[in-house]
Amino acid sequence: MAFDGITVAGLAEEMRSRILGARISKIAQPEDDELMLTFKLQKGTCRLLLSANASLPLVYFTDQNKTAPMQAPNFCMLLRKHIGNGKIVAITQPGLERIIDITIEHLNEMGDLCVKHLIVELMGKHSNIIFCSDDNKIIDSIKHISAMISSVREVLPGRPYFIPETMHKRDPLTVDADDFAAALKSHPYPLFKSLYTSFTGLSPVMGTEICHRAGISPDIDAGSLGEMELLHLFKTMSWIMDDIRNGDFHPQVIFQNDLPIEFSAIPLECYGNLRVQSFDSISELLEYFYSARSQAERIHQKSADLRRIVQTNLERSLKKYDLQKKQLKDTEKREKYRIYGELIHTYGYSVEEGNDKMQAWNYYDENKEITIPLDPDLTPAENAGRYFEKYNKQKRTFEALSRFIEETEQEIEYLRSVSNALDISREENDLTQIKEELREAGYIKKRGPREKKARFTSRPFHYVTEDGFHLYAGRNNYQNEELTFHFANGADWWFHSKKAPGSHVILKNDGRDIPDHIYEIAGQLAAWYSSARSADKVEIDYIQKKHVKKVAGAKPGFVIYHTNYSLMASPSLKGLSEIKE
Repeated sequence: MAFDGITVAGLAEEMRSRILGARISKIAQPEDDELMLTFKLQKGTCRLLLSANASLPLVYFTDQNKTAPMQAPNFCMLLRKHIGNGKIVAITQPGLERIIDITIEHLNEMGDLCVKHLIVELMGKHSNIIFCSDDNKIIDSIKHISAMISSVREVLPGRPYFIPETMHKRDPLTVDADDFAAALKSHPYPLFKSLYTSFTGLSPVMGTEICHRAGISPDIDAGSLGEMELLHLFKTMSWIMDDIRNGDFHPQVIFQNDLPIEFSAIPLECYGNLRVQSFDSISELLEYFYSARSQAERIHQKSADLRRIVQTNLERSLKKYDLQKKQLKDTEKREKYRIYGELIHTYGYSVEEGNDKMQAWNYYDENKEITIPLDPDLTPAENAGRYFEKYNKQKRTFEALSRFIEETEQEIEYLRSVSNALDISREENDLTQIKEELREAGYIKKRGPREKKARFTSRPFHYVTEDGFHLYAGRNNYQNEELTFHFANGADWWFHSKKAPGSHVILKNDGRDIPDHIYEIAGQLAAWYSSARSADKVEIDYIQKKHVKKVAGAKPGFVIYHTNYSLMASPSLKGLSEIKE
């Protein structure tokens, strides 16, 4: 997650387009390190959140208001005094620094026109919001930094404001090819690291992206690059800088397993086939990213107990399965014992009393001669009976174990399907339904007589293609069964990952001819909501729903089918728009 100088450049461009020329109508400080500015626009108002939080510094426009304290903090009161009703006349970013300078024009107590600067520094634990005069003198800041805290720069009233240059980085917006090459050669690290340590505003992700677009390994030693490779890399970075200078931003969030893992103000190509969601503005992106990530992390935390139950039972079943397979292997001699018994019955008359073995022609195996061990204290009939007894015992064991192994395999498959349902859960209702399923399956203690059954309103995932075909994917086994046997019609198409737990996917047949690419999209959706979603390709079975049958007595979501089509699909949501219900 890189809140880098390029993201800040996108924010500054968005701020210029929305509030340049607007007046500040309200200033609030809902948190110790946070400001909320409300602006009057030609049509309505808008809110801008400024946060200097050490772990999550942010700037973005939002429709959500925050409750301010009854008694405004001193910094908030100072801003109200100086720039209340002030006009935004400029919004700048020095180079690609993670700094936004908001220039505000206002009238002082004497009615004279004055200029002030509200400077937002988005630098991790060094983040701050600093209020300065037009001659770069600090009036106040949301965080006071004394010389005891920082030997580089004091941030206190009356001190001069300046940007610390401790890293001696170059500005990628102005660097030329020679300086670019010299900078990389002076930082002999892996190439992606040399890029972000040599130039302001670049993050590790952006360093990797530049390498990817240039077709050069990000892990190669920067000092080993030749002149032509350095020139190609410089041109690649320059093309990205041209987009930034021109304000050509395309905010997007990258997803992995439905979890937002990265965001960027420009398209990222280094993440390959991972799902991408685009946004109209950086503000929308940031608000979505952090709320979605927070929601995903909260759901993951709330599912911890269910995951532990599933994992514990899965490990127990796998151990049981291994033991049963070993025991089954021990029954492989049963047919040999049966043959021994029958051959003794056939040729036993020729065995002399007291012999401990006999030779016989095995008419079950091309009349080969075999040696059969005997108990010399037993008669041939008794030896034959002893072998038949061993055969019958192992036959009973084999039949019982075969049945137990099948049940254990089904249990393992079921628990893996529940684990997959937990992985794709997005809402608390999803977890409630999975918990109910585990309770019905006996993995969670059933309710007491006074406990009420949980109510839930979770619905399947619903998507529509660009040409209007509707697809549905179950969130758990209950929904899989509901989709397949109650929602889908016989002519609808059913998709499921082969040999991997996953959602049942229904492609609705609305009477139109279904193009081949729609089957591919449905296969990609089934692959996406399967436990194999991290694979490059997943084999998908598909068949008309009327050929899918429920297994009698099986756990929810288990089906059988005999003739089907197959396709290979890359897990993806491309070509689909989700419909929230």
